Amino acid sequence: MGRRQRESRVVYGVLTIQIIGVVAFAAAYNALDFHIYWEGGRVATNGAKLYREQLVAHWYTNTPFMASLFIPISHVPLAVARVLWESASVGAFSWAWRSALELGGFRCTRARLAAVVAAGLFLQPMWQSIFLGQVNPMLLAFVLADVRMLAAGRRRAGIGVGVAAALKLTPAIFVVVLLLAGRIRAAAVAAATFLGCGLLAFAIAPTASRVYWGGVFLDTSRVGAAYVSNQSPFGAAARLLGGPTHVGGWYPAVPLVLGAAGLAVATAWARREDWLAATAVTGTTGLLVSPISWAHHWVWVVPALVLLVRAGRRRWAAGVYVLFCLSPLWWMPRKYGFDGVNTLVANSYLLCGLAFIAYMAWQLHGRPAGTSALARGHGEQQHRLAGDRVLTDR
Repeated sequence: MGRRQRESRVVYGVLTIQIIGVVAFAAAYNALDFHIYWEGGRVATNGAKLYREQLVAHWYTNTPFMASLFIPISHVPLAVARVLWESASVGAFSWAWRSALELGGFRCTRARLAAVVAAGLFLQPMWQSIFLGQVNPMLLAFVLADVRMLAAGRRRAGIGVGVAAALKLTPAIFVVVLLLAGRIRAAAVAAATFLGCGLLAFAIAPTASRVYWGGVFLDTSRVGAAYVSNQSPFGAAARLLGGPTHVGGWYPAVPLVLGAAGLAVATAWARREDWLAATAVTGTTGLLVSPISWAHHWVWVVPALVLLVRAGRRRWAAGVYVLFCLSPLWWMPRKYGFDGVNTLVANSYLLCGLAFIAYMAWQLHGRPAGTSALARGHGEQQHRLAGDRVLTDR
């Protein structure tokens, strides 16, 4: 048996154990966020109860469209629904990796896909999404698959972004990038899909929809914004200043500046037809402008890792991977104010996101329009990279 065959067997073995573990965990453990989703489906049509009363001792914070989708799921026994959901999450995560690899110009063999999925399941945003029963892997899969269709010139591009935004509002930032990049049709399809999903939810749950769009979607008081898992600039400010109420009226300027900078960088990469770079930057920008970016929301590290490997930044990619696997932000003492290195580590995802945007902006410097700096770097590395990678010369 050759070395590659042995390696493939090890990879498939690890992945099989992981999948069995996910299914067993889902069958045995009542994942909190999924339970809230499931309960949301049960009460979605019960007036304003979805947003006016706590479910499983927590507020429901997702869209009425997502609650409407869970109406049929709520008729399935909770444990069964949980196993199906978690299995679908692993499938979506695999789909997302495949899209990211293809956008990066890598040939997506079964062995390679199995390897990156097995490695990716150790990333804290993914395993915590499974632990909580979160929707993040689905959002990542919808957006990346949609961007892959856009890069391939498909007319249906935009539907995935629209659905993702209808499930959770933050992916709507991709509509803005599509508009700025001159992809008007795709942006219109995404906006129409989002609107259609919202109207469908309104037809199914009109009272809940009115309450949500009447202001609940802006209410950050329903969650613990200062909790260390919130790796947004607002979360960091709340921790530094002693709580969300101590963050002054100056704060709105922060997401505006970061959003403008991130969108500018993402648009520049999109106009160079480097959609992997544009997607990674847009996803990261969405995390920086949102007031709530839980640690499990940072699944956008997936396209960023592929991007760094494609650019030949393997050590950087390894460092980011280790950071997002170990997730040292959970190790720090939970207290307000600045505490030197402890504070920096406690905001490590946020700092990593800011550094990534700065790096991608720097990579644009002096590059002519229509030429992807990262794709060019990938071409320069092709003779030194192992395996059967396909060169994508944009």
